[in-house]
Amino acid sequence: MTEPQPPRLQFWLMAARPRTLPAAAAPVFVAIAFALRDGVFYWPSALACLLISLLMQVGANFANDLFDHERGTDTPDRLGPTRVTAAGLISPRQMRLGTAAVFGLAALLGLYLVWLRGWPILALGAAIIIAALTYTGGPFPYGYHALGDVFVFLSFGVAAVCGTYYAQSGTLTPTIGWASVPLGLLIINILVVNNTRDLTTDTAANKRTLAVLLGREAMRTEYLLCLLGAYLVPLGLWTFGLASVGGLLCWFSIPQAVLLYREFSQAEGRSLNKTLGGTAQLALVYAVLFALGVVVIR
Repeated sequence: MTEPQPPRLQFWLMAARPRTLPAAAAPVFVAIAFALRDGVFYWPSALACLLISLLMQVGANFANDLFDHERGTDTPDRLGPTRVTAAGLISPRQMRLGTAAVFGLAALLGLYLVWLRGWPILALGAAIIIAALTYTGGPFPYGYHALGDVFVFLSFGVAAVCGTYYAQSGTLTPTIGWASVPLGLLIINILVVNNTRDLTTDTAANKRTLAVLLGREAMRTEYLLCLLGAYLVPLGLWTFGLASVGGLLCWFSIPQAVLLYREFSQAEGRSLNKTLGGTAQLALVYAVLFALGVVVIR
């Protein structure tokens, strides 16, 4: 028996889920903006953080592809994009190796940040990798127990923004903590759309997401509340003198947010795949506008 040929590149690109990657870059851009504002910007660590954030997102996507397949969640009835492991395009063994390689590369880049800033970076990086692996893997996959929203907020919002700022400055401030909140909320909405789309199949697979536990209407409310929170935080930062009025530049993305909310409220099934991509893009547009405002208008 001959060894199977390595999968073609497009299968790995499918597994990486490129539509989710803008959300991985968005928190890093916000942290860089505050580092520039505060005079602590250091481009080598900023670039390392951007690459690590993208690799962490890809690694999390690979791990979810593998573990959901192993738990039998990805059935032929799945409404989302093709999961390559379940479809037989990439074997479980190959996906394990790919996941390890991506996280290994992220860890390798992280060693530079550990050398630069010490054990807090090591602890943070290890925690994010563990969170990514245990979302759908391990003895207690928290994504199957309605905890995904909390960990997404902490990992891809708070940790990404605060970690990037700390990697450049060696310090943290209350301002950067508050600035991480809008990004966390917008990235939660990616999960809200994903879980709403998969509500029926997740229910059948006993995957207890918030969408399964609370239902479709509750997800509309959560999506809206996350949007409101994301746009109110910059107003609060300006009101309390923690950031300039430039942060409100992100409000130029409100029309896009309104359209996405309407789309999410009305769409069902596979049509939510478009909404998911749009929600990830909104996080990036918001972050770029917020960052520009913070840097340009001081």
